[in-house]
Amino acid sequence: MIEDKTDSEMGSRPQNPLGALVEGKPATRPSRDAKLSGQHVTLVGLSSDHIEPLYAHVSGDENASLWDYLFDGPFPDLATFHTAMEAKIPSQDTITYVIIPTDQPKTGDGADNVVGCASYMRINTADRVVEVGSILFSPQLQRSTAATEAMYLMAKHALEDLGYRRYEWKCNALNVPSRRAALRLGFAFEGVFRKHMVVKGRSRDTAWFAIVDDDWPDVKKAFEDWLNPANFDELGKQLKRLEDFRQT
Repeated sequence: MIEDKTDSEMGSRPQNPLGALVEGKPATRPSRDAKLSGQHVTLVGLSSDHIEPLYAHVSGDENASLWDYLFDGPFPDLATFHTAMEAKIPSQDTITYVIIPTDQPKTGDGADNVVGCASYMRINTADRVVEVGSILFSPQLQRSTAATEAMYLMAKHALEDLGYRRYEWKCNALNVPSRRAALRLGFAFEGVFRKHMVVKGRSRDTAWFAIVDDDWPDVKKAFEDWLNPANFDELGKQLKRLEDFRQT
């Protein structure tokens, strides 16, 4: 007969290391109804009205390279692009926002001046993990203050408003500009998943990056210090790099 162990005997057993207890309720699912506003850009949920204006900024042979590391595209004509983007609107797995510059509105809501888009993907409310991805920046938006602010607004919304613990960035390991951007924005590099995917018939190793909620206060402060108008000269050129604000 197996005897029950006493409390003292149980207490003497070595304890395996365990993770910290996680308190709080699940994260909130992103909504296409959200509006994220900053000094330079406004982000709103993708609608049919945004598709044609965005196509004007990302189409043509001169922009074909924008699609090299994305899951779809390039698109040969507006009709094909329209069909693909319309399919994203009702999706609950991927919530796509368009990026509208606030300093160049052509209409009251700016809907005819869409210069990019980005999405919340792989949404896991129970574990409070979400990824930012499918980032499409037109040449007008690339390497601009507006582009950085757009990424700040999405990170802030996910980590503060929606309650996520982990905010991920993943890219093709060969996509050097994307890897540099992730590090510049404050994401920590976590490794490469080899042969992770097949995209457009090609093998993809995936580089993983993340900002967790413990990182966010320092990352947020760096964003806000960098975006401060005092950090730019009269021509709009930065006086101090974003990375440098995280090193002080």
